Amino acid sequence: MTHFKPAGWPSVIPRIVTRDLTGLAGFLRDVFGAEGEVRPGAPTEMRIGDSIILISDGGGAREAMPAFLYVYVQSADEAYRRAIAAGAESIEAPADTPYGDRRAMVRDAWANVWQIATYRGN
Repeated sequence: MTHFKPAGWPSVIPRIVTRDLTGLAGFLRDVFGAEGEVRPGAPTEMRIGDSIILISDGGGAREAMPAFLYVYVQSADEAYRRAIAAGAESIEAPADTPYGDRRAMVRDAWANVWQIATYRGN
């Protein structure tokens, strides 16, 4: 059997290119409880729950490229507060949606937009 991707990895993985790899990794740890270590010269694998985000500095060959990501967490309200405390700008305060999510939205210091949600059901 041929392996075309690392074991346990999904087929699609978001990747963010930033000029402040250490700062963005710290934000992900503080706000989302992400796990992973910065690896200069290689993409840094950050795990949030059962998901993977790759972040890198682009090796000088790529422009910074922010992302727009939807992240499920235990408490959207708590993650939103942590994001604001970590310097993110509020775009939407936590509110209930008609499709069952309690959701907030922030923009971090690296121009990434995060929709932070907790599913509460319909």
